[in-house]
Amino acid sequence: MLVLVAPGQGAQTPGFLTPWLELPGAADRIAAWSDAIGLDLAHYGTKADADEIRDTAVAQPLLVAAGLLSAAALGDLAPGAVAGHSVGEITAAAFAGVLDDTAALRLVRNRGLAMAEAAAITETGMSALLGGDPEVTVPHLEKLGLTPANVNGAGQIVAAGTLEQLAALEADKPEGVRRVVPLKVAGAFHTHHMAPAVAKLEAAAGELTVADPSVTYVSNKDGRTVATGAEVVSRLVGQVANPVRWDLCMETFKALGATALIEVCPGGTLTGLAKRALPGVATVALKTPDDLDAARTLVAEHTAA
Repeated sequence: MLVLVAPGQGAQTPGFLTPWLELPGAADRIAAWSDAIGLDLAHYGTKADADEIRDTAVAQPLLVAAGLLSAAALGDLAPGAVAGHSVGEITAAAFAGVLDDTAALRLVRNRGLAMAEAAAITETGMSALLGGDPEVTVPHLEKLGLTPANVNGAGQIVAAGTLEQLAALEADKPEGVRRVVPLKVAGAFHTHHMAPAVAKLEAAAGELTVADPSVTYVSNKDGRTVATGAEVVSRLVGQVANPVRWDLCMETFKALGATALIEVCPGGTLTGLAKRALPGVATVALKTPDDLDAARTLVAEHTAA
């Protein structure tokens, strides 16, 4: 079974969209989406520097657009399941047919703006902890006032909170944690700091036309599969202030019998986790169009099977 996944914020790098815009029709598609949401995606994906694309209101639409563009370049897909990490869940909702591409971009534009506004209230951030035992790490984070905002599995937890709390973490790492790595995000996402964004996103979601998923949709709230479009959207709204449980998503992939996983652009993070947590599952990360042939081969093998 093939799983198609989409990464979350922090995966973006300056210029990462440049080679994708050389594909037939890609520039036109990006231009149409840019017009629909009032944001120059081509500029931010090709010419903007790291600070510009760190802006939540920019990064989130850029990631969803890149994910949709790279998946379309694979041609007709019939994955057994789809999922997304953090904002990648909106990309996954489009993969599953819950939202059309333009609706997904409009929703993520509203999400990014609302979360950027919430992040401006207090200086906050996120840091990845590499190594350690969750049973030791989580209580340690809570002692420091931090939230385990992403429980990613494969020995990785992301802590979120104020900059002062994150500085305290640097000085007082949990036992067994090898490194603490600050992430390229502008706030403590998936924590109570994002509560002001929930109401605004709920209002935006109320204007959407949704359909039930056409393929198995795995929610990063708890790793469960979701059968209705209404429930998918409800989870997308609440997700901004709730932790991401990617570890449970990977457990579900395993239970569903996943044998291959493709991560759309800008791929790398989720395939890295899968290589450690899902041994034996073939993976391809779409970083540039040079990766498309390997991904198409994987798709063809699973379509034949």
